[in-house]
This record gives sequence, C-alpha cells and structure tokens, in this order.
Amino acid sequence: MSARRGGQGGMALIVGLILLALMTVMAITGFNIGRTSLDIVGNMQARQEVIAAANSAIQEAISTTRLFEVPEAVFLNNSCKGNGNTRCFDTNGDGTDDVTVVLDPQPVCVSAQIIPNASLKVDNDASAAGCATGVAQTFGVEGTATGSSLCANSIWEIVAVATDDITQAEVVVTQGAAVRVSTDEVGTHCP
Repeated sequence: MSARRGGQGGMALIVGLILLALMTVMAITGFNIGRTSLDIVGNMQARQEVIAAANSAIQEAISTTRLFEVPEAVFLNNSCKGNGNTRCFDTNGDGTDDVTVVLDPQPVCVSAQIIPNASLKVDNDASAAGCATGVAQTFGVEGTATGSSLCANSIWEIVAVATDDITQAEVVVTQGAAVRVSTDEVGTHCP
C-alpha cells in the first residue's frame, strides 16, 4: 500500500500557479492603465498647444489692419507654406515648425454700421477725431447731408484651423472681433 503525503495531492502547485497568473494579469493591467493615462496627458498637452497657437494667430490677425484691408492675405511677413492666411509656430523651440494655423475660410465682415457724427466722443477719444466730418451745407437739396462720420463699427468672424504637424491634433477656433474701420472699407468688404 502506498502512503499519502499529507493529503495535498498537488493542490499547492495549482493554487500557486493560479495566484501567479492573477498577479501577472494585475501587473499588465496596471501597466496599461499607466500608459493610457500618459497618452491622455500627452494628447491634452498637444491639444492645448494647438489651441494656444490658434488663439495667437487670431490675435495677430486682429492686431493688423490687413484684417480688413486684405482679408485674403492677413499674414504678410509671417506667412508659411506660401499662403498669406497661414501661420506656422514652433512650440517646443527646436527650430522646426510644429503647428500650422490656417485662417479658413478667410476672415469675413459679418456686419457693419456707420457711426453717426453725433455719437462720436471727440473730446475723450483721439481716434474719434479722425472719424468726424464737418456739417455740409445742403442748400435745400434733400439727401445731401447724412450726418454720418467717416468710420464704421464692423464685426468680423475669424476661423482658425490649427493642426499639430506631429500628432495631427486639429482644433477649430472661431472668434468674433469688433473693429472700427473707414467707410471705404465697409463698402469693399462688409455687407
């Protein structure tokens, strides 16, 4: 007759293998969760850099008179890739452009309203003095004196499409801007 060795019959080996398999699965899951979190953080950083580049391009467009004079080529000196409405940014400082921002469609004047002479505050605002016109003599001719100034308040819509050249993260930023323009510009670019 054979004697039993403590009644285990190989159970310790099976339980040990099951525990080892569970620990391996937990380690792999922990590694995957950590890697996924790192990917999420990297993607959010790339997205924020692209948004910052788009906002920078919009601010640059708003700060130049080319916005309402030549809306099809706003970035004259800082254009890249041969397009006057494209601006490139080096976000990591390595000397290579990382983000490309395109004003697409080109900036458009949504609305404009000619400023009446009576509403200009010439005493408080030096730029308003350039808008004021003298009162013309009408000599009884109807429709000759309009009371309008030489300036208009216009509202422009600027859409910037920014793309990270490395990660291909893309963001579309739309911003409206109120700009005081001459009445000549209103006739050219505004409805």
